Amino acid sequence: MPKADKMGADGEFARKLFKGPCDFFWGTGDINSLPPQSLPEVGFVGRSNVGKSSLINALTDRKTLARVSQTPGRTREINFFNLGKKLILVDLPGYGYAKASKQLAMEWQTLIFAYLSGRASLKRVMLLIDARRGVMDNDLAVMELLDSAAVSYGLVLTKSDELKPAAAEAALADAAKEAAKHTAALQEIHLTSSQTGNGLSALRQSIAGLI
Repeated sequence: MPKADKMGADGEFARKLFKGPCDFFWGTGDINSLPPQSLPEVGFVGRSNVGKSSLINALTDRKTLARVSQTPGRTREINFFNLGKKLILVDLPGYGYAKASKQLAMEWQTLIFAYLSGRASLKRVMLLIDARRGVMDNDLAVMELLDSAAVSYGLVLTKSDELKPAAAEAALADAAKEAAKHTAALQEIHLTSSQTGNGLSALRQSIAGLI
């Protein structure tokens, strides 16, 4: 079910956390050169152009923390951001970019899957789904990987501002139905918009709860 935005003690803590310091400190395209594991990590993963970088910027109330490109497939590294010395936000390369060469696409997929399945400090994955398109085959492959690796993940529907209310509700229902089929998927679905801020408070609170 979607998480409703609300403000209480936990919500205030989450608001202050995401309004506080958040700094890029590591980027790599090599699974063998990841930063030392210390703080809990929250990974953001999804198809190319689903809005990962935009969402990270919106969550932290910044415009350029994570590089946003209109060209799908531009992000080719795993980028790490230290959030208030309490959490690490991890922006992963997008997958499923049709115009990438087969070799490059395979390299990206290998990098993403190696991180998702083998990082002990990874406590939660936010799997971003374009609300206009729903869960696609590449998304299912990632969900199955996370199921097998026993890494908990939540579905985050992006670009909800481009849907009418009835279509948004249908997208939520479809995502919840799919999540129910997967052992590591959370039943809490977040409907968000980086443009309007819809759903961001609830998502911040969910992430902050990992501390």
